[in-house]
Amino acid sequence: MKKQYLEQYRKIGLKISYYRKLKGMTQEQLAEEIDKSLAFLGAVEAPNIDRSVSLDTLFDIASVLEIPAYKFLIDD
Repeated sequence: MKKQYLEQYRKIGLKISYYRKLKGMTQEQLAEEIDKSLAFLGAVEAPNIDRSVSLDTLFDIASVLEIPAYKFLIDD
């Protein structure tokens, strides 16, 4: 992960957390649905941990949360 993109990854993680909670899911439930560990998802969502996420994983998360993947990438 390039340092110049750290803030963007943090925003993506916070948006994942927001949409997950909006859907009424726990981290554990989402992690299970996307076949990732709870530790991985927790690190992605945590604003103080630098963790990248692949596009495949982002698409999986968007699919489970039933939102378009671009929602994670736009500033709103």
